[in-house]
Amino acid sequence: MQKRPLGKTGLQLSILGIGGFHLVETPQAEVDFILNRYLDEGGNYIETAADYGDGLSENKIASALASRRNDFILASKCAKRSQAEARLSIERSLRNLQTDYLDILYMHAVQKPGELQQILGPGGALEAARQARDEGKVRYIGITGHGEAAVLIEAVRAYPFDVLMTGFNYFDRFNFPAVEDELLPDCLRKGIGSIGMKALADGYLYRSVEPAIRYSLSLPIAALVLGINTREYLRKDLEIVRDFRPMNAGEKERWYCEAPELGAYVCRQCKKCDEPDSLKPSGIFLLEGEYDRQMVDSSIPDPGQFALIERLKHWFDQRGQAIEKYRHLGRKVNVTLDYTALNPKCPYGVDIDRKLKLAHSKLGQNGYIF
Repeated sequence: MQKRPLGKTGLQLSILGIGGFHLVETPQAEVDFILNRYLDEGGNYIETAADYGDGLSENKIASALASRRNDFILASKCAKRSQAEARLSIERSLRNLQTDYLDILYMHAVQKPGELQQILGPGGALEAARQARDEGKVRYIGITGHGEAAVLIEAVRAYPFDVLMTGFNYFDRFNFPAVEDELLPDCLRKGIGSIGMKALADGYLYRSVEPAIRYSLSLPIAALVLGINTREYLRKDLEIVRDFRPMNAGEKERWYCEAPELGAYVCRQCKKCDEPDSLKPSGIFLLEGEYDRQMVDSSIPDPGQFALIERLKHWFDQRGQAIEKYRHLGRKVNVTLDYTALNPKCPYGVDIDRKLKLAHSKLGQNGYIF
């Protein structure tokens, strides 16, 4: 399996990694098969977290691979924010995983500025991570987060983390563009190794597995972590990465036009509908992406699709901050105005007038307006 360097760590990661979240619901016998076959096929990166099943994921990985500890790079995550709690969490993870050390320890799911300040400040979790590194129990320290990238951008500018892991996919590329436009370049400049997750946007891109994986792996990341919890998923994912070829710019643009999940509703942030010294629809649609990932278009989907949207639209719980940002926005949508003159400017066929008013109904907390 193809391998890539992980920033300045010196580690070489297989481009396909396995995430431990979905191992919680997977029978131990299947975990044994999946993880060992993955290693046999050349994979070498497995990650989990202390919180996944309250340690159950860590226990299952240890049971499957305790005799093969030297065959792979092992990572776990700590969601505690204080030094004392983080210290206990790290020691528990080492016991659960039946290992003397973690290759990577992540500060887990850092979403809010206050969390970052607590982690980095006196008595914060970072002190426990650094102590564990000094004791040889952790080799490298990383950070993870989801959705809107501002806190992660602040984090990598404030502290020289070794590794970053966050979501990279062609759908959220247009909800949280700073992940690719600012965060990833920052990491590349600083030599921080980047690992991708959520290539399928938490399952939303289930109709487009191969292009979704190809898109994410075409970015300058070291590896892509997938939640492989069946033999069939493992077979398909191995097949995709075995024959992997990057998407070029032309292929990406064609997919932006053709992807069923983007359709004629999701704003691609081309900004062609923005008006000088007037309304900037692209900025409003960015806030809509932060609010509900532009998933709710007030159409009538089939029941399965509706259930998936309802589950995932607020997955990152960032709607409150989106509403607050819109409240302070200088130029908001006026629902009494007709914006249809903007519609022909969209190369993706988005009804700008309708979408602006739907976005306003969400962000302005005005309810459905049609």
